[in-house]
Amino acid sequence: MKIYVDADACPNVIKEILFRAAERLQIQLILVANQPVKAPPSKVVRTQQVSSGFDEADAWIEAQVQAGDLVITADIPLASAVIDKGGQALNPRGELYTADNVRQRLVMRDLMDQLRGTGMDVGGGPPPLTQQDRRAFAGELDRLLARQR
Repeated sequence: MKIYVDADACPNVIKEILFRAAERLQIQLILVANQPVKAPPSKVVRTQQVSSGFDEADAWIEAQVQAGDLVITADIPLASAVIDKGGQALNPRGELYTADNVRQRLVMRDLMDQLRGTGMDVGGGPPPLTQQDRRAFAGELDRLLARQR
């Protein structure tokens, strides 16, 4: 199992949780972004800088991921692609994407895009990450990694 992180938008506190887990369990962790990303010196943690451009990091992750890998992302189309390849996708708030819920979220995302395209104000981005979100992420990550051992 490898863990890929859609690192451009991943909160630093979530990256820190991932660094500790990767070191503790000696699991490969790859942070993918189209700008430099800070990572601790490690044999199991590495960064992959991709070209700047829309969805370049997502495309790189999708090309690399294999069945059994884990991807950390809030990007619903990427999560869907990962699930289709037999991988698992977890968002930084600790929500595990499944074949069922990712389809529902894709439909909602597309609807919101259409509404925004008509000029309708449908709200801003996600709320700030809370302490509860961090705990939920760490707990779900631990459960997923425990199943891999």
